[in-house]
Amino acid sequence: NDVQRLNKAGRPFWLAGLGDQLAYWPARRYRTVRRVGVDDLEGTLNKVTDDAPVILLAHEPNVATRVPSRVALQLSGHTHGGQVRLLGWSPVSPAGQRLAYGHVRMNSDVIISGGLGCSIVPFRLGVPPEIVLVTLGKPASIVS
Repeated sequence: NDVQRLNKAGRPFWLAGLGDQLAYWPARRYRTVRRVGVDDLEGTLNKVTDDAPVILLAHEPNVATRVPSRVALQLSGHTHGGQVRLLGWSPVSPAGQRLAYGHVRMNSDVIISGGLGCSIVPFRLGVPPEIVLVTLGKPASIVS
């Protein structure tokens, strides 16, 4: 839930990071924990003090539905690309089909990486492990 103003090739931008949206999820069974996450999207973006572009780091991609167009790019993971992906479809995705994997255009651009690991079941099919490289300051291009 903090921001840092940076420069790349003389051009300023903000790097904003959110706390985990599911930090207290396992503790819900005790019914003493009312919050699920420790993220504060509004408070974090209120720390941005000028109109330089904002890159948002948010582990879970679901927050994209609330991210304002003020954010140029959101980088997320969490879903492992659905972990099983058949013909572009993930049978089980914690973020829903639209936010399971890849590049999505909402109020901002959202990139959801398939990441390296697995969750719950140590098995991946149709989603090879990946590390995504995003190059700032150049015209958009897709490298495959």
